[in-house]
Amino acid sequence: MTESAQEAIAAQLQWQADACRMIGSPLYAGLMERAARDVDARGTTWEILRGHEDDPRFSVLGLRLLGAVNRLVLTGREPELGRAYERGRVPEAWEQLLDALRRNAEELRGSLDQPVQTNEVGRCAALLFGFLAVAAETGLPLRLLEVGSSAGLNLRWDRYRYEANGFSWGSSGSPLRLEFELEGTAPELPASVEIAERRGCDANPIDVSTPNGRLTLLSFIWPDQAERIVRMESALEVAREEPVALERETASAWAKRVLAETRPGQATAIYHSIVSQYLSDEERAALFDAIREAGERATADAPLAWLRMEPTDDRADVELTLWPGGETRRIARAGYHGNPVELL
Repeated sequence: MTESAQEAIAAQLQWQADACRMIGSPLYAGLMERAARDVDARGTTWEILRGHEDDPRFSVLGLRLLGAVNRLVLTGREPELGRAYERGRVPEAWEQLLDALRRNAEELRGSLDQPVQTNEVGRCAALLFGFLAVAAETGLPLRLLEVGSSAGLNLRWDRYRYEANGFSWGSSGSPLRLEFELEGTAPELPASVEIAERRGCDANPIDVSTPNGRLTLLSFIWPDQAERIVRMESALEVAREEPVALERETASAWAKRVLAETRPGQATAIYHSIVSQYLSDEERAALFDAIREAGERATADAPLAWLRMEPTDDRADVELTLWPGGETRRIARAGYHGNPVELL
């Protein structure tokens, strides 16, 4: 391998370290920085990751590796590393991680094909205001279509409880309580919504009815973010009570197909959150074109809403386009895991 290959992988890991620090995981930030230095030194991390130097940055190679390692922790195969994670001391955790990498190198190399799928339900706190705006403005039941739905946990957003400073929505009896910081004043919103349909697609959907599916989701949550782990466990409890239909298909092909099915008397809401970055330029353009073409066919009796939460800088933009009319407005900015939510 060339020196430039090393540099490419080390740069990916350093970029991920910076992102982890920004989003609130000092543990993973520190581990990623040390992994980058280990790649520079042609250590074990390099031996595992070599050959992936051309992987797109947003395929998050470092998180794929640490997710595979965390899977070993969660299944009890690396208890010392698990205890080091709990203590949260980066130097100690790195020594245990490096030992785990050395002993499991071949298995971990084979695990890198598993894409990162966090299915972060915290993002529902930001998406909520878009869904409720659609319900309020159309007065119709919602037909939910999620692109890149992973395990479909965000298709159950109406089954969660939301609480912020001066704001609450949803059943107080929900197993999942999403507490977040709200910047700005919430408008008057419907106290409840009627959901007519829930459907989603993903290139690699996760079945949360299986132990393997639940383990996959938990393995990609950063170990020092206990609140996210609790949220995931609560969301999985809701998922057992509310099944959804998930289909294995590319985003653009699925969107074109399902949006061709008109539903008079329903407001169709197609949405995605932190998804477009994982699509190729061609696939992203095809998806957006399919949505806009469907928007041109929308009627007052069968409106179409396009809700998306995608990266911009240190926060993600939440945008809503509603047809007929096709007006686009930026309704919020939010943290990448849904907190805080700044209403615009």
